[in-house]
Amino acid sequence: MDQILNNANSWLSDFFDPKVRNEVKQLIANDEEELKDRFYRNLEFGTGGMRGIMGVGTNRINKYTLGKSTQGLSNYLKKAYKGESLKVVIAYDCRHNSDTLARLVAEVFSANGIQVYLFSA
Repeated sequence: MDQILNNANSWLSDFFDPKVRNEVKQLIANDEEELKDRFYRNLEFGTGGMRGIMGVGTNRINKYTLGKSTQGLSNYLKKAYKGESLKVVIAYDCRHNSDTLARLVAEVFSANGIQVYLFSA
């Protein structure tokens, strides 16, 4: 439980928006089981990409977990293909927040100097 609380408490920093911080505070105070489910691990990138429930926490799809994963992928691509012109393709569909999250991912890649082709499916 200590690691779960450490993970949750890290989401109380000013890096996270006030709504997120408030939700984490409520989870810590009132819902231990939900807190455990949301913070017991980091959402993993599998063969089908990142899949999970949308919401606050390290084990959820949200702008912070996707941003962190995209930054990690950007770092890898820039190291593995040093000196090359990097390009990625991102497509989104009609699922809830798909367009918003695709744009967020595109912004992270762009901020890393990676050219993005963004499409709706």
